[in-house]
Amino acid sequence: MKAKITITPKKAVVDPQGKTVQRALEQMGYQGIGAVHVGKYLEIELTGDRAAAGSQLNDACLKILSNPVIEDFHVEIVD
Repeated sequence: MKAKITITPKKAVVDPQGKTVQRALEQMGYQGIGAVHVGKYLEIELTGDRAAAGSQLNDACLKILSNPVIEDFHVEIVD
């Protein structure tokens, strides 16, 4: 199994990296650029029970992989 974890800033949080990318794209002439949010993407190889792995990864995201005060995360486990 493989877990795909996406971590993004919460909508209410100012994202300085996203703003920088947005301005750079606009300065390069790209049109219609809205809000840009820069996040993190992780892929983790897993063995064992799917439900237990999902529970452990949610716990890991809350404790170490993300900052739950300013970031949201989504865990997807695929075969």
